[in-house]
Amino acid sequence: QVQLIESGGGLVQAGGSLRLSCTASGRPFSNYNIGWFRQVIGKEREFVAAIGLSGGGTYYADSVLGRFAISRDNAKNTAWLQMNSLKPEDTAVYYCAAKSLTFSRDIAATTWRYNYWGQGTQVTVSS
Repeated sequence: QVQLIESGGGLVQAGGSLRLSCTASGRPFSNYNIGWFRQVIGKEREFVAAIGLSGGGTYYADSVLGRFAISRDNAKNTAWLQMNSLKPEDTAVYYCAAKSLTFSRDIAATTWRYNYWGQGTQVTVSS
């Protein structure tokens, strides 16, 4: 079992920045690829970004490419999502998720591939 806790969400004006954290406990964090997803009520959960076991491979949704950056520190059991130049359409509940074994662009973007999920943190961007 892996427990994931997100933090860092909040209310920010358009153009501002937020840094989300995903802290893990349980099994070794370095065994898991980490993904960030977001969801708006009434819509499907969508892929945002993902990072491989050692941080060497990263993937981003086109909508956040160049604005968001994913990173991790296995010694701290933590992954981050740095969000810059935020837009109102970035408003959502953001979830981090963990999966082991295989990892590729297509796998990273698929929700059902992930074994563990956090409870989510709300990000609201005002115009």
